Amino acid sequence: MAKKLKHAEQQQQQPKQQPEQAAAGAPTALQLRAEGKAEILSSHVAYEGPLFKVYKEEIREPNGHVTNRDVIRHNGSVVILAVDSSGKKGKKDPVVIMERQYRHAAGQYLWELPAGKIEPNEERLAGAKRELEEETGYAAETWTELVRYYASPGFLGEWMQIYLAEDLTAGTARPEADETLDIYPLPLSEVEDLIAAGQVLDGKTLIAISGYRQLRATRKQAAKKNGKHHSKKH
Repeated sequence: MAKKLKHAEQQQQQPKQQPEQAAAGAPTALQLRAEGKAEILSSHVAYEGPLFKVYKEEIREPNGHVTNRDVIRHNGSVVILAVDSSGKKGKKDPVVIMERQYRHAAGQYLWELPAGKIEPNEERLAGAKRELEEETGYAAETWTELVRYYASPGFLGEWMQIYLAEDLTAGTARPEADETLDIYPLPLSEVEDLIAAGQVLDGKTLIAISGYRQLRATRKQAAKKNGKHHSKKH
């Protein structure tokens, strides 16, 4: 559920669940608390690079099983879904700031959203604003936390925070020396067509667009409800 940063956080109301339903559905809060964490028996750095460290660890899992794991530790990343919904056309089909860049690990050019790692002691939102301006030149007035998730929790400790950036102002990009990318402002409908055609292979971009679809539907429903409420008053 997205939340506006400029407003106080609202608690979500969770549906009440009967005990007999909990066994077949999602685990109860009590069951989740009982899951616990693994005990690290030994740990050492097997590799250290400029972006992450690889640890070799012996652990005792919550179920008591002792095993070895290779884990990549990462400071975390931010992803920015920058959207221009100004004007009548923009409200109907917002423009999404997309990037096209070569990814050596994938061996090809990919469609992506602006993103980057969080610097040590840097706040997530500050990192998101910095990355958006550096890579695209855009600044945003309104920021909304959209989705937070682990990229690949089987071996990677990196979590990614996706932000929705709105009320954009264009500027000059300042990419890093090793960044070679092209900026494409595309209507949301075109981005969705690329996704449907299997042309968007980047996970964070797919998750962000999916979350934005849900948010747009929620906003539309809320606006419709508020409109009905307003008309009843008059």
